[in-house]
Amino acid sequence: MSEPLYPGARLRDTLRDSWRIWRHRWAILGAFGLTEERFHAWPLPAQRAFIAACVGAVLLVIVGPFSGVDLSALITFAIFVALYVPSWKRLGRAGRWVIPGAFLALAATFPYYTDTMFTIPVLGAFPDTHTGVVMLIFVMMGVGLNVVVGYAGLLDLGYVAFYAIGAYTAATLASTQFAGQNAQGGPTLSFIFGGIDVDKSLGGIHISVWLLLVVAGLFTAVLGMIIGLPTLRLRGDYLAIVTLGFGEILPQVARKGDNLFNTGVNVTNGPQGVTSMDAIGFGSTLHKYLGLPENFESAANSDRLFFWTAILLVLFTIFCSLRLRDSRLGRAWIAIREDETAAAAMGVPLMRTKTLAYAIGAFFGGVAGAYFAEVTTGANPDSFSFNFSVFVLVMVILGGMGNVWGVLVGAAFLAYLDQAGLANTGAWLNNHLGIAIDVPKYEFGIYGVILLLVMLFRPHGLIPEARHRLEFEQGVADEPLYDATTT
Repeated sequence: MSEPLYPGARLRDTLRDSWRIWRHRWAILGAFGLTEERFHAWPLPAQRAFIAACVGAVLLVIVGPFSGVDLSALITFAIFVALYVPSWKRLGRAGRWVIPGAFLALAATFPYYTDTMFTIPVLGAFPDTHTGVVMLIFVMMGVGLNVVVGYAGLLDLGYVAFYAIGAYTAATLASTQFAGQNAQGGPTLSFIFGGIDVDKSLGGIHISVWLLLVVAGLFTAVLGMIIGLPTLRLRGDYLAIVTLGFGEILPQVARKGDNLFNTGVNVTNGPQGVTSMDAIGFGSTLHKYLGLPENFESAANSDRLFFWTAILLVLFTIFCSLRLRDSRLGRAWIAIREDETAAAAMGVPLMRTKTLAYAIGAFFGGVAGAYFAEVTTGANPDSFSFNFSVFVLVMVILGGMGNVWGVLVGAAFLAYLDQAGLANTGAWLNNHLGIAIDVPKYEFGIYGVILLLVMLFRPHGLIPEARHRLEFEQGVADEPLYDATTT
């Protein structure tokens, strides 16, 4: 008598059977008269419709037994079919914007339907709006790091430093951190420029958070250029070691910054970090005349306001990244990534081009850090460990280095795992297997396993850049000159 399968074994067997079917798909379909040649002879919409039907069947087999199929799942699949199957490019210039516009509309309205979405097998419920905000911040950092690693091919293991600089820049310039105290017990410094709902009696520097997003990005970019000038002459592992050291220095400066270099100057407030950061909003005047939200934190739809602001920042980051990729500078980055020696021989200024990549990546990291500080109302040194840099780098590798859309998917997925997915998975395993494992405790080990699997089975990432995909599929080895002349 065979033993009943527990849910984990059932999922394992289902995935194994699905992989076996995928590997031998043409042999199986050939038994029904559908060969690979005949399939590729179909019109493109027919091919996509067949693929969509297969995806629906596989999802029905995998998702159905665990979470069922409800109305939200059917609507989601219908939207997927409507966007994937038709060849929208045939509509001309307008057709190119159908899919991006649809995804933007779905993202903007996400807070309104997230509570009604279906349950993801094992991973649990869909992310809520607050989790979505954190996911978007990670997407912004992933796209910024992709400029350095994916475009220019510079291995950066210290990206967390730029994120921390941006966070502390915004937090210290929009709080009571530099208020000081005089003999009468009052503040020695009080400067307000655009800060909203600020208690003037507390003192400190209170600059508009909107302005600080730009200031943090520019300040981080300048520091990135200063740090990059002496270090970017190195290549490969040596550059990785230098950036690793830089990423380790900044968190220590943040922890010891309450007495910076024994000068008595308190910049970062030490291990406690900078708290009680000013709120973000448009103030009473713009609220009165234009109807814009006065204060995000006190608004009834606070999470939605933070979410929509994060979407705007991500759109700005993606727009800049795509335009830079297709520019003369972007082509120079790619040339350096492919062959630095050949790029130099063709007249590409290596140091200037590398430094610009480092500075631009630092800019987006600084903006993301500043907005993260606003979302969490402060900056804490415990949030900027070395593991954070590796985490963002794994996002880029998982999604596909050099491909903005792949990085977006990889960053969103891993950020969801970090915020809610691993905790939901642990709860599912404990409930169904009768065990007690704190899965989030092993999160970095899990990310390491994910990275290992990606390197083994899909080294170019989930959604690879076209050039990288061709390199992995066809190879880049040239015939040696000696062999070519002797044959």
